[in-house]
Amino acid sequence: MGTLSFTRNDYPTLGVELELQLVDGETFALSNSIMDLLEGMPADMQETIKPELMQSYLEINTGICRTVGDVRKDLTRKLEAVTNVTDKLGLKLFWAATHPFSSWRDQKITVNDRYYELVELMQDVARRLVTFGLHVHVGVDSGDKAVMVCDRMLRYLPLLLSLSSNSPFWEGRNTGLHSNRSKIMEGLPTAGLPPTMRNYSEYTWLINHLISTGFINTIREIWWDIRPHHNFGTVEIRVCDMPANLEQVLSIAAFVQCLVKCISDEIDEGAYQLQHHPMMVQQNKWRATRYGIDASLVNSDSYQLYSVNDSTTHLVDLVSPMSERLECTDELHRIYDLIHNSGAKRQLAIMEETNDKREVVKRMIEENALF
Repeated sequence: MGTLSFTRNDYPTLGVELELQLVDGETFALSNSIMDLLEGMPADMQETIKPELMQSYLEINTGICRTVGDVRKDLTRKLEAVTNVTDKLGLKLFWAATHPFSSWRDQKITVNDRYYELVELMQDVARRLVTFGLHVHVGVDSGDKAVMVCDRMLRYLPLLLSLSSNSPFWEGRNTGLHSNRSKIMEGLPTAGLPPTMRNYSEYTWLINHLISTGFINTIREIWWDIRPHHNFGTVEIRVCDMPANLEQVLSIAAFVQCLVKCISDEIDEGAYQLQHHPMMVQQNKWRATRYGIDASLVNSDSYQLYSVNDSTTHLVDLVSPMSERLECTDELHRIYDLIHNSGAKRQLAIMEETNDKREVVKRMIEENALF
């Protein structure tokens, strides 16, 4: 599995990965243009702006950041560089987790042996992966702690999905879901909520077993909603849809960094792993998938239903002191904007007003443009 790189750090490092859609500037359909984009990118960004499975989107990775403010600076610089190239190519960046009308059948696989092997193994399950997510990495100091943090973070993943929900459309249809992406991802055999594991040794045994038996080709084919990342020494939260703009990304990153650091400190103080029934998490994820920010979520302690508004307010109050230590109080408190205006809600409102899926893409791009 490679060299373990978890290191002690009282100030948890942070990294963010964005998956952004490339759309034609006139038709607003997905455009298989990643290679044209990459050819125009500065040489110093070629390691952090990358192709993905399909040629109609790109992945932007930050470097190792200390604060959410550092993430803002990093992403702003890279997004500006990408936008300079897309403007010349007649392309636009669309921040959403699915495309409202372009079909997965029309998307081309990126020329890469690993991607071809993946499609050969998964067939249409892989070909349908025209979905786009936000991944947030937070540094922790040991593999065992990473496993414990993953277990304790499970209960909060549905809330993060609700807040980031931004994929109501698929194949030109209103799916009735606020996060259709999450159901598409769950079609993969190693996606969705992870199994509970006792320690890092069990995690490494499981991954090595899956590889040795041919169930997966590489550890990179573990797509759980949250996972330890052995190369980076992080806990990687992968449950989120791609939000509608950079400010929403930064708010979610701040929320995640504060939650992980609070949990990490509790573990250091000898707290036992929380007892939450897996079915409570599973049902909350479905509620988040179906209703987004309008969901009612079951509290894992009281087993009572609370709105996303109430659940978010309660958690933000708990982690606000940590946000001061991590210098992200402003970004954390902007999470309240998402409670009332998620990407999914905005897409649905535009569709109700215009009855035009192209107008949905056009307005979302105009309303969320950075430059």
